[in-house]
Amino acid sequence: MPDSDSDRTSGPDSPARPQGSGEKPGGSKGAGGGLLMGRVFGVPIYVAPSWFLVAALITWFFGNQLDRVLPDLGAGRYLVSLFFAVAFYASVLVHELAHTYAAIRFDLPVRRIQLQFFGGVSEIEKESQTPGREFVLAGVGPLLSLVLGGVFWAGMLTVERDTVPGVLLAGLMISNVIVAAFNLLPGLPLDGGRMLRAVVWRLSGSPMTGTVVAAWTGRVLAVVVLIGFPLTTHLTGVTDRDSYTGLDSLTDALLAAILAAIIWTGAGNSLKMARLRERLPALNARVLTRRAVPVSAQTPLSEALRRANDAGARALVVVDGQGAPVALVREAGIASVPERRRPWVAVSTLAQDLEDGMRVPADLTGEALLDHLRATPATEYLVVEENDEIYGVLSTTDVERAFMDAMTGPAARR
Repeated sequence: MPDSDSDRTSGPDSPARPQGSGEKPGGSKGAGGGLLMGRVFGVPIYVAPSWFLVAALITWFFGNQLDRVLPDLGAGRYLVSLFFAVAFYASVLVHELAHTYAAIRFDLPVRRIQLQFFGGVSEIEKESQTPGREFVLAGVGPLLSLVLGGVFWAGMLTVERDTVPGVLLAGLMISNVIVAAFNLLPGLPLDGGRMLRAVVWRLSGSPMTGTVVAAWTGRVLAVVVLIGFPLTTHLTGVTDRDSYTGLDSLTDALLAAILAAIIWTGAGNSLKMARLRERLPALNARVLTRRAVPVSAQTPLSEALRRANDAGARALVVVDGQGAPVALVREAGIASVPERRRPWVAVSTLAQDLEDGMRVPADLTGEALLDHLRATPATEYLVVEENDEIYGVLSTTDVERAFMDAMTGPAARR
């Protein structure tokens, strides 16, 4: 079973979504990630529910094959097959850990590793800064799969072929070579596609050009897999296929359709995220900031809102006796107070104290801005100039709206 490595580099998150949930290993459930099995290099490793389905299928099919090679095993062949399924996915995990280790060495944060239906995914949160690093980051996974294939081949030389160890080592050798070969195909979202992207990036000087070329190559590859895989298995006689309508041929067609869908979708996602990154500079803290007026903590809400309306402002900042900002009045808090009660409600009762990370430099843009907001989740942030002078208040709602506009804009849809 090949490792699709789809969506290897994750795109920017919604700015309000915090990272990390403090899960504990040993079967605890992660949000959208599956079962958290542990951490390596500080990166959480998840097993998606779909993995258990694939493990059962591998156990069943490999067990049936073992019945032909080692008929004396009886029902024990399924236990051997289950061991093979787990060992194979352990090899996939090593493949992903190679990507993760390289990313960490290049100072690229890795959100998680997930083992899933067709292999594994290392979710690396940022793009490589140079085409050389991109090439290395993509290439280490298939390289390590080839190394594992060589190790299992060497192990085969030390055991009898028609034994349980011999069959297991042969299966793991072949499967790792297949993982490496499949991932080296030159189309996104596969590792070979990222290597192609790096080469085109190097030659053209444009990462976007590299992404476009590799993504469209991936789409062509998806069509080739969809049509070519069933034809190849039928015409070459690699396996017994009596007709195009037999069960085996239909199984090949279904497998090809699933692989093609994964490649096509992954290529499209890679292209979409690249287009989005082109538009991210439009996320500008200075542009998105609401003008604010300073008020003291005991100012009645009605009076504070009057001052804001007179100044054409849309936010309130609570300041101390020296005029230093100490808190932000929450927009949701203002909306929750009926108009008739506002003269008797002090703004301090609706304010959130300023914490570390809630001060945002006015010049932050793009992914740097999103990274800053993700590090300290809040509903409002104080935007300041270089000299700490108050510029205004940045609402998460405004950032999310601008982010969605970037995702759905014309450049993101191409």
